[in-house]
Amino acid sequence: MPNITYPGARRPDRTRSVDACGVRIAVYEWGAPESPPLLLVHGGFDFAGTFDVFAPMLADGGWRVVSWDHRGHGDSEHAALYSWSADMRDAMAVLASTTDGPVAIVGHSKGGNLMLSVCGAIPERVVGFVNIDGMPSPGPHPDMAEHEADILAMQADRMTSWLDHRRRTHELVRKPGTLEDLARRRGRMNPLLSQEWLQYLVTIGARKDADGWRWKIDPTLRFGGFGPWRHQWSVRQLAELTVPFLGMIGTIHEDMGWGAVADDLRPHLPTGGRLEVFEDTGHFIHIEHPRRVADLVLEFLT
Repeated sequence: MPNITYPGARRPDRTRSVDACGVRIAVYEWGAPESPPLLLVHGGFDFAGTFDVFAPMLADGGWRVVSWDHRGHGDSEHAALYSWSADMRDAMAVLASTTDGPVAIVGHSKGGNLMLSVCGAIPERVVGFVNIDGMPSPGPHPDMAEHEADILAMQADRMTSWLDHRRRTHELVRKPGTLEDLARRRGRMNPLLSQEWLQYLVTIGARKDADGWRWKIDPTLRFGGFGPWRHQWSVRQLAELTVPFLGMIGTIHEDMGWGAVADDLRPHLPTGGRLEVFEDTGHFIHIEHPRRVADLVLEFLT
């Protein structure tokens, strides 16, 4: 393995695994074991190694930072099927293996939206929740009666597409390439991040096979493959949160983002909730501005 480093990046202090209903989940920790726990949740098509600069800052601020690779991502086990509910069960398994007391939660992108559901389900276990550009974009809710025919047609098309995809899963493999190739591919999703950082990520989130490097993520996963779920459904969960809430959002749209705009989100913030806007910043706010984001998180949780 090439010895590629990145300024400020620090690999976890401890690694372990959790059995989540038969799926092995890889778990990572930064910080002293006796410090208060903080769950750090990555987004879709990401992995815990993307926190290698950000997580140590939180750990140095006095927290036991616990993150994990979602099923099918990074070094966690691949599964036969993937869904929003399965990711929630995995999160609860990691929480149960970490503490039976309260935790702080920081989630990015899909991880932030997923934790909206967790915070709504067990608010008594959450001391504070930070959502980094994982808030839903409020959209029009169609009249089910008026659009029933269109909705049923859409469901049939989506089901046909999903079944066609499932029939080919035994044939699917990630495309190999050089380390630089994979970094460039990742750069199409992360256009504001440096090649030095992207190449570092390849050494964590990819493996080197005989024919080249390939990302570890399950090739059967597809963008938006969250199962029977729509991100607009989370708008009510956001507004009804009862835990202390801090949201962060950038102003530059990227393909991996949720399409939310600050002015549209503000009316849906929970009582007492706060929204920080990062100008000239994309979807990966904690990677573009790790020190600033870490300071905001530490101040908020303190």
